Amino acid sequence: MKLEDVRRITVVGAGIMGRGIAQTFATAGYDVTLNDLSSDLLDAALNRVKTNLDTFTRYGFVQAEDVAVILARIRTTTDLADAVRDVDIVIEAIAEDFEAKRQLFNRLDSLCPDRTILASNSSSLLISEFAAETKRQDRVILTHWFNPPHIVPTVEIIPGHMTSPETYELVYELHRKVGKLAIRIRKEIPGYLVNRIQMAMLREVWWLWEQGIASAEDIDLAVKGSFGFRLASIGPLLTNDLGGNDTNYRVSRYLLPLMTNSTEPPEAFRRMVEAGNYGQKTGQGFFVHSTEEWNSIIEKRDKEFLERLKSLY
Repeated sequence: MKLEDVRRITVVGAGIMGRGIAQTFATAGYDVTLNDLSSDLLDAALNRVKTNLDTFTRYGFVQAEDVAVILARIRTTTDLADAVRDVDIVIEAIAEDFEAKRQLFNRLDSLCPDRTILASNSSSLLISEFAAETKRQDRVILTHWFNPPHIVPTVEIIPGHMTSPETYELVYELHRKVGKLAIRIRKEIPGYLVNRIQMAMLREVWWLWEQGIASAEDIDLAVKGSFGFRLASIGPLLTNDLGGNDTNYRVSRYLLPLMTNSTEPPEAFRRMVEAGNYGQKTGQGFFVHSTEEWNSIIEKRDKEFLERLKSLY
């Protein structure tokens, strides 16, 4: 299959990631089927996509008259067999659960046409493991999007051990075609590239918070106004070059032995999660807000991201 042969895409899972992925492909002109377990979930997803598109029109990413056309490209169904009957690419966007993904990929393998590429939006698991029982090892691949997926540019493209070069290249070019900053990951590794970098930072951030070095508010403010400010324009390795690798080497010799190297999340973070304080999902985490306040935070975030997207990409 060639890039020009890709016409129909199915997204399985209509949550935050799935609906944003569906929106992106529909905006780029593809016919998209969105599948989930209930009509209520699918209706909520379409309503969110409509809201997202209305926001896009205010920033000039979409013309107002195109919103209805884009929405019309998204078909919804709770029937998985119907969703993948004549599809070119399936993108799985369900929960980060190994067994659930294994079972889904086995079902997709039996339901999809032979030509169909099976992609996963997993954020840490390996496609070579949870898709190991499929009979199309050359046509399985990871495409790791970032929240909010309809705005954040980067998508990591990660091949499995047996993914063919043709599949790898087609999926890479497809994501570039729909306007994404596709990143080639050369080797399959748990967590891939971005999440490993992010987790290394979070390990130290969680420790600093637990030790009372600074409040959650000041930790976030410090990051936003320092290397977070820089990283939107220049990456960490170019930052090293510009600041001087000799200086960074000397700082690393001093600081690295003093930083946490724990292989477990800190105790205070574990207690927060076990108490059911998941953040925006439950209303309380590092920060406490009402539903209206969380919605306002997300709206402000998306507006700032869109301004940055327009400026940088």
